[in-house]
Amino acid sequence: MIAVASDHAGYELKEKIKAYLIDNGFAVEDFGTNSTESCDYPVFAKKLCQAVQSGKCEKGILVCGTGIGMSMVANKQKGIRAAACSDYFSAKFTRMHNDANVLCLGARVIGEGLACELVDVFIKTDFEGGKHQRRIDMFE
Repeated sequence: MIAVASDHAGYELKEKIKAYLIDNGFAVEDFGTNSTESCDYPVFAKKLCQAVQSGKCEKGILVCGTGIGMSMVANKQKGIRAAACSDYFSAKFTRMHNDANVLCLGARVIGEGLACELVDVFIKTDFEGGKHQRRIDMFE
């Protein structure tokens, strides 16, 4: 199960990402928001992170204007490794080397096509483990 959530700035892109995931056979749970009406992004970031922390969802996708605010909130949550990405290489290697479990995207930074490409590589890339696991173990 893949969790998705956004604030008002990311709502439209979140909806496109959700449709992309469903069209490609992924189960998706949407943690809001449900409109472009102004809202507080930490509320939605925390809901998504709780689903990832509990194991209910394997990975999460957070969308706001830049992806940065969502990543700041997410990274304050225990066990969450969130990365704000706007390029393919970063989205791939944050999975391979950092075992990131939440991808944060900026709706005002990237378009729908690139967003779906980043979501795809993020979800399909495995963590390499080894020396990278040792480094992740140092996070706590």
